[in-house]
Amino acid sequence: MDITYPPQTQAFRSEVKAFLADALPADWHGIGALDEEAAWAFARDWRGRLAERGYLSLTWPEEYGGLGLSKLHQVVLMEELALAGVPFGLPQDTFGVKMLANTLLRWGTEEQKSHFLPRILSGEDTWCQGYSEPDAGSDLASLTTRAVRDGDDWVIDGQKVWTSGAHHCDWIFVLARTDRDAPKHRGISFLLVPLGQPGVEVRPFRMMSGQLHFNEVFFTGARTRADLVVGGVDNGWTVAQSLLGVERGEEAATNPILFKAEVERLVELARQYGKDQDPVVRQRIAWCWSKVEIMRFLGYRILTGWLKGAEPGPETSIAKLYWSEYHTEVTDLAMDIMGLHAQVPQGRPPLRTYRTDDPGAANSSASWSTTYLIARSGTIYAGTSQVQRNILAERVLGLPREPR
Repeated sequence: MDITYPPQTQAFRSEVKAFLADALPADWHGIGALDEEAAWAFARDWRGRLAERGYLSLTWPEEYGGLGLSKLHQVVLMEELALAGVPFGLPQDTFGVKMLANTLLRWGTEEQKSHFLPRILSGEDTWCQGYSEPDAGSDLASLTTRAVRDGDDWVIDGQKVWTSGAHHCDWIFVLARTDRDAPKHRGISFLLVPLGQPGVEVRPFRMMSGQLHFNEVFFTGARTRADLVVGGVDNGWTVAQSLLGVERGEEAATNPILFKAEVERLVELARQYGKDQDPVVRQRIAWCWSKVEIMRFLGYRILTGWLKGAEPGPETSIAKLYWSEYHTEVTDLAMDIMGLHAQVPQGRPPLRTYRTDDPGAANSSASWSTTYLIARSGTIYAGTSQVQRNILAERVLGLPREPR
């Protein structure tokens, strides 16, 4: 495998580095080094700078406000942002800019693209994802939320759960069953639905980390216009699968960077608590370091397929299973190093509600103990570890299917 970058992307990398050097303070240590109020203020201002520079819409066609650059340019950008410890916009941009915008560019009508893409880019519309349900999480095709055509509208009834950031959003893209008689993976449509209407109730719930991030969303006779179906009626499963592949390349490139920074913080934590000469602790840290290196090369493999336009394959399940299970081990070690100090968290907990704490975060007991709790959720969201193992066993190794 050739893991070098071509000259044109190296030139772009130099451009991004120059932009970051000019835009960030000389004493910048990462957004994690800021207090909560300052971090949110920075993130809002930073999003505006990225949008003005064209970096939020780097790969979009120029007619929709993009720069028309390649996927590899996007990967280079995300690598440099991760190394600099700065975010790619605000949390909900994951769903609006990354997921929905790219889905609209592939599947949307001209009217949908011309209306929604500028509003996503400006931040005027904020989006969340309505996929999982109480009885349809990892087995998403079992969803029961229904949409029935009524004149010029779809009428929606059902419930979604684990909806990230819905209490801060004004739109949701929803998978709903539009043909109850069709086979399981058919008869599903991808709908764009306004949240601020009668018939929609958003209920936030507190996670065991103490953070408010996930929500339940209830639809009771909620409505959306008939023309706000993306990719055609009853074709939602195909659209949904393409959306799930959007982030593969970026995550394959940035996950190893974030997890490596976390291991470096772990080494410093061991020194801080006088455990850096403990042979067992040293062995466990070495294990973590080797796992992150393996993650980096697995990322190159995924990135290669993504850049070639390959559909998501078994490597996606391998990567999800790998990093989520690894993260429970590294945070276990942090808790063991801190001992009883971990039971009385002090300092600022993470602003992030998934994966590692932000780059530059202090080595506080609150940072590590909250990340420890968050790591458990990583083995559940985006497909549980058990489901990922079933996928690999049945679809890759050809083992007998688990009894249903």
